[in-house]
Parts: sequence; C-alpha cells; structure tokens
Amino acid sequence: MSTKTTRRRQHHGEIDDSKDEHLNTSQSDSLRETLLAEYDSNDRHLEDSSQKSQQKIWDQKHREPFCLTCLSRFVNSCIRWIASIVVTSGSILGRLLCLQSVNQCGKYDEKILFSLSPLQEERLQYLKKRLEISFDISRVDHQVALKQLWKLAYPQRELPPLKSEKWKDMGWQSADPSTDFRSAGFLSLENLIFFAKHYPESFQRILHKQYGKRSEFEYPFAAAGVNISFMLTQMLGLQPDAQATKPGNHFLELLELDDMAFDRLYCVAFQLLDSLWLSKHATYMEFNEILKSTRAQLEKELLLESVSRIEDLPAYRLLNR
Repeated sequence: MSTKTTRRRQHHGEIDDSKDEHLNTSQSDSLRETLLAEYDSNDRHLEDSSQKSQQKIWDQKHREPFCLTCLSRFVNSCIRWIASIVVTSGSILGRLLCLQSVNQCGKYDEKILFSLSPLQEERLQYLKKRLEISFDISRVDHQVALKQLWKLAYPQRELPPLKSEKWKDMGWQSADPSTDFRSAGFLSLENLIFFAKHYPESFQRILHKQYGKRSEFEYPFAAAGVNISFMLTQMLGLQPDAQATKPGNHFLELLELDDMAFDRLYCVAFQLLDSLWLSKHATYMEFNEILKSTRAQLEKELLLESVSRIEDLPAYRLLNR
C-alpha cells in the first residue's frame, strides 16, 4: 500500500472519529437539555401543587368564620326588615325586634332605641311645637291667656293691668309677669291654666298655701310653676338635641293614650313638689333641692310596670279635684 493511500485513510479515520465525537457530544447535550427541561417542569409542578395545598389550607381556615359572618349579617338584615314592617304599626313587638337587632350589632349599647307609632309621633311633634312658642305680651291671645289665669286664680278679685304689683300676689317675681316665662315659654302658662281648670282644689290650696305648716319664706307659686314646666321638658328629653331617656320613652306610651298627658303630669309634679316641700320643712333657699327630689321621684314612678296612664302614678293620688 502506498504512503498516500495510508495518509488518506488516516485522514478519513480522523474525520470519522471527529464525527463520532461530535455525535456523542450532541447526544449528550441533547440528553442534558431534556433532563433540565423535565426538571424545570417538575419544579413548576411541585410549586403549583404546594401553592394549591396552601390555598386549600387557607380556605379551610377562613371559610368557616367567613360563612358565620355572612350568616350573622343575613340574620341581622332579616331582623331589621321584619322590625321595619312591624314597627310601622307601632306595636311593642316591633320595638323589641329593633332593640334586639341593635344589640346583636353591638351598637347603641348605652343608648335607648324607641320606635314611635304614627299617633305618638304626631302628638310628640305637637308638644314640641308648643314648647317652641315664647311668651309674647304683644300677642292678643297671650294676653287673653294671662288674664284667664288671673280669673281662675282669683275669681272674686278685679283683673289688674298687664303690668301691676298685684301680679306678685300670684307668685310672679315682678310687676311684669312676662319676664318670668323665659325658661319655659307659653307652654308654662298653658300648664298653669290646665292645673287651675282640672284640679282647682289642689291649685287653690297650693296657691294660697292653705295646707301644712309653712315656712316664713315660701316659694313663689307662679315662678315655681314655670320652673316645673322646664324641669319636665328636660326630664322627658323634649329639649332640642336632647337624648332619649327611659322615663321619656315610657311617657310617650302614656301620650299615645292621652294627648294631655304632659299637662296632667305637670299637675302631679306641682302637687308632689309641694308635698315634699312640707315634709322636709323647706325654705325658699332649698327650692332647687326640692325640685330635684321631685324629678327623681317622678322618674322612678314613670318606670313602674303598673303605670299605663298618668292616673296610675302613685303621686297622682295626692291631687284633689
């Protein structure tokens, strides 16, 4: 064999060997690439599986309280819906449902919720309108009312002018009675007239201080009457922006049965104040203390379950017609 042929064969052998090495390298690379791809895929699969497992655990942890919250909200919504239907009729059941739904929501724990019937709302608004009227001596109807009070108090005496020292005999603090109406307005004059008309015996006895051992320094009758009117509006929450009170809410139930419940309660309050005054042998400087005691007693009596009208108040028995 010639030298050229031998070199040619050696050269082809090197080429074949290089081809085999390249083929082996390519196959090895392709295997490594496939394994890496499979590894990445497996990693993603494991990560996805882990995330799904975590999500399931999370859902299991939070599904139960979430469902309970939704159920609680749904129940409260149903209660409010039912209450809104029943309350329109002014029933006691509706009020209880309203109170229950508020307590379940955890709100207004210290506030008093009370739903009014249409009749209660109408009479309450009318009472508040009466309270808003200031006494105006320039108004003819106010002059007539003041003169009417004098005639009821002193039917045998001559009617004095609108400004006269004689008005002090009734317990006004000056010769001009109009200056004493600032705290309770025209409503306090209406209260005094109602007292004189419906309970004349008690009215006259207190006006003339005819009963019991009296102090040398007595409280002025008319001015005290104005203070009692103002005290009642505070006690019952009738003042603007006043919060509801338990005695005030019970009073609204009485107002539904008697449109003159406030005026009747006024008469009870005046008689009770005079009785406490006598029992404590009070003097002029103790008037505010007696007024506070009167309020406290009325608040207590208004909350009695046996009271369904003003006439049921224990203090009402002190009144004489």
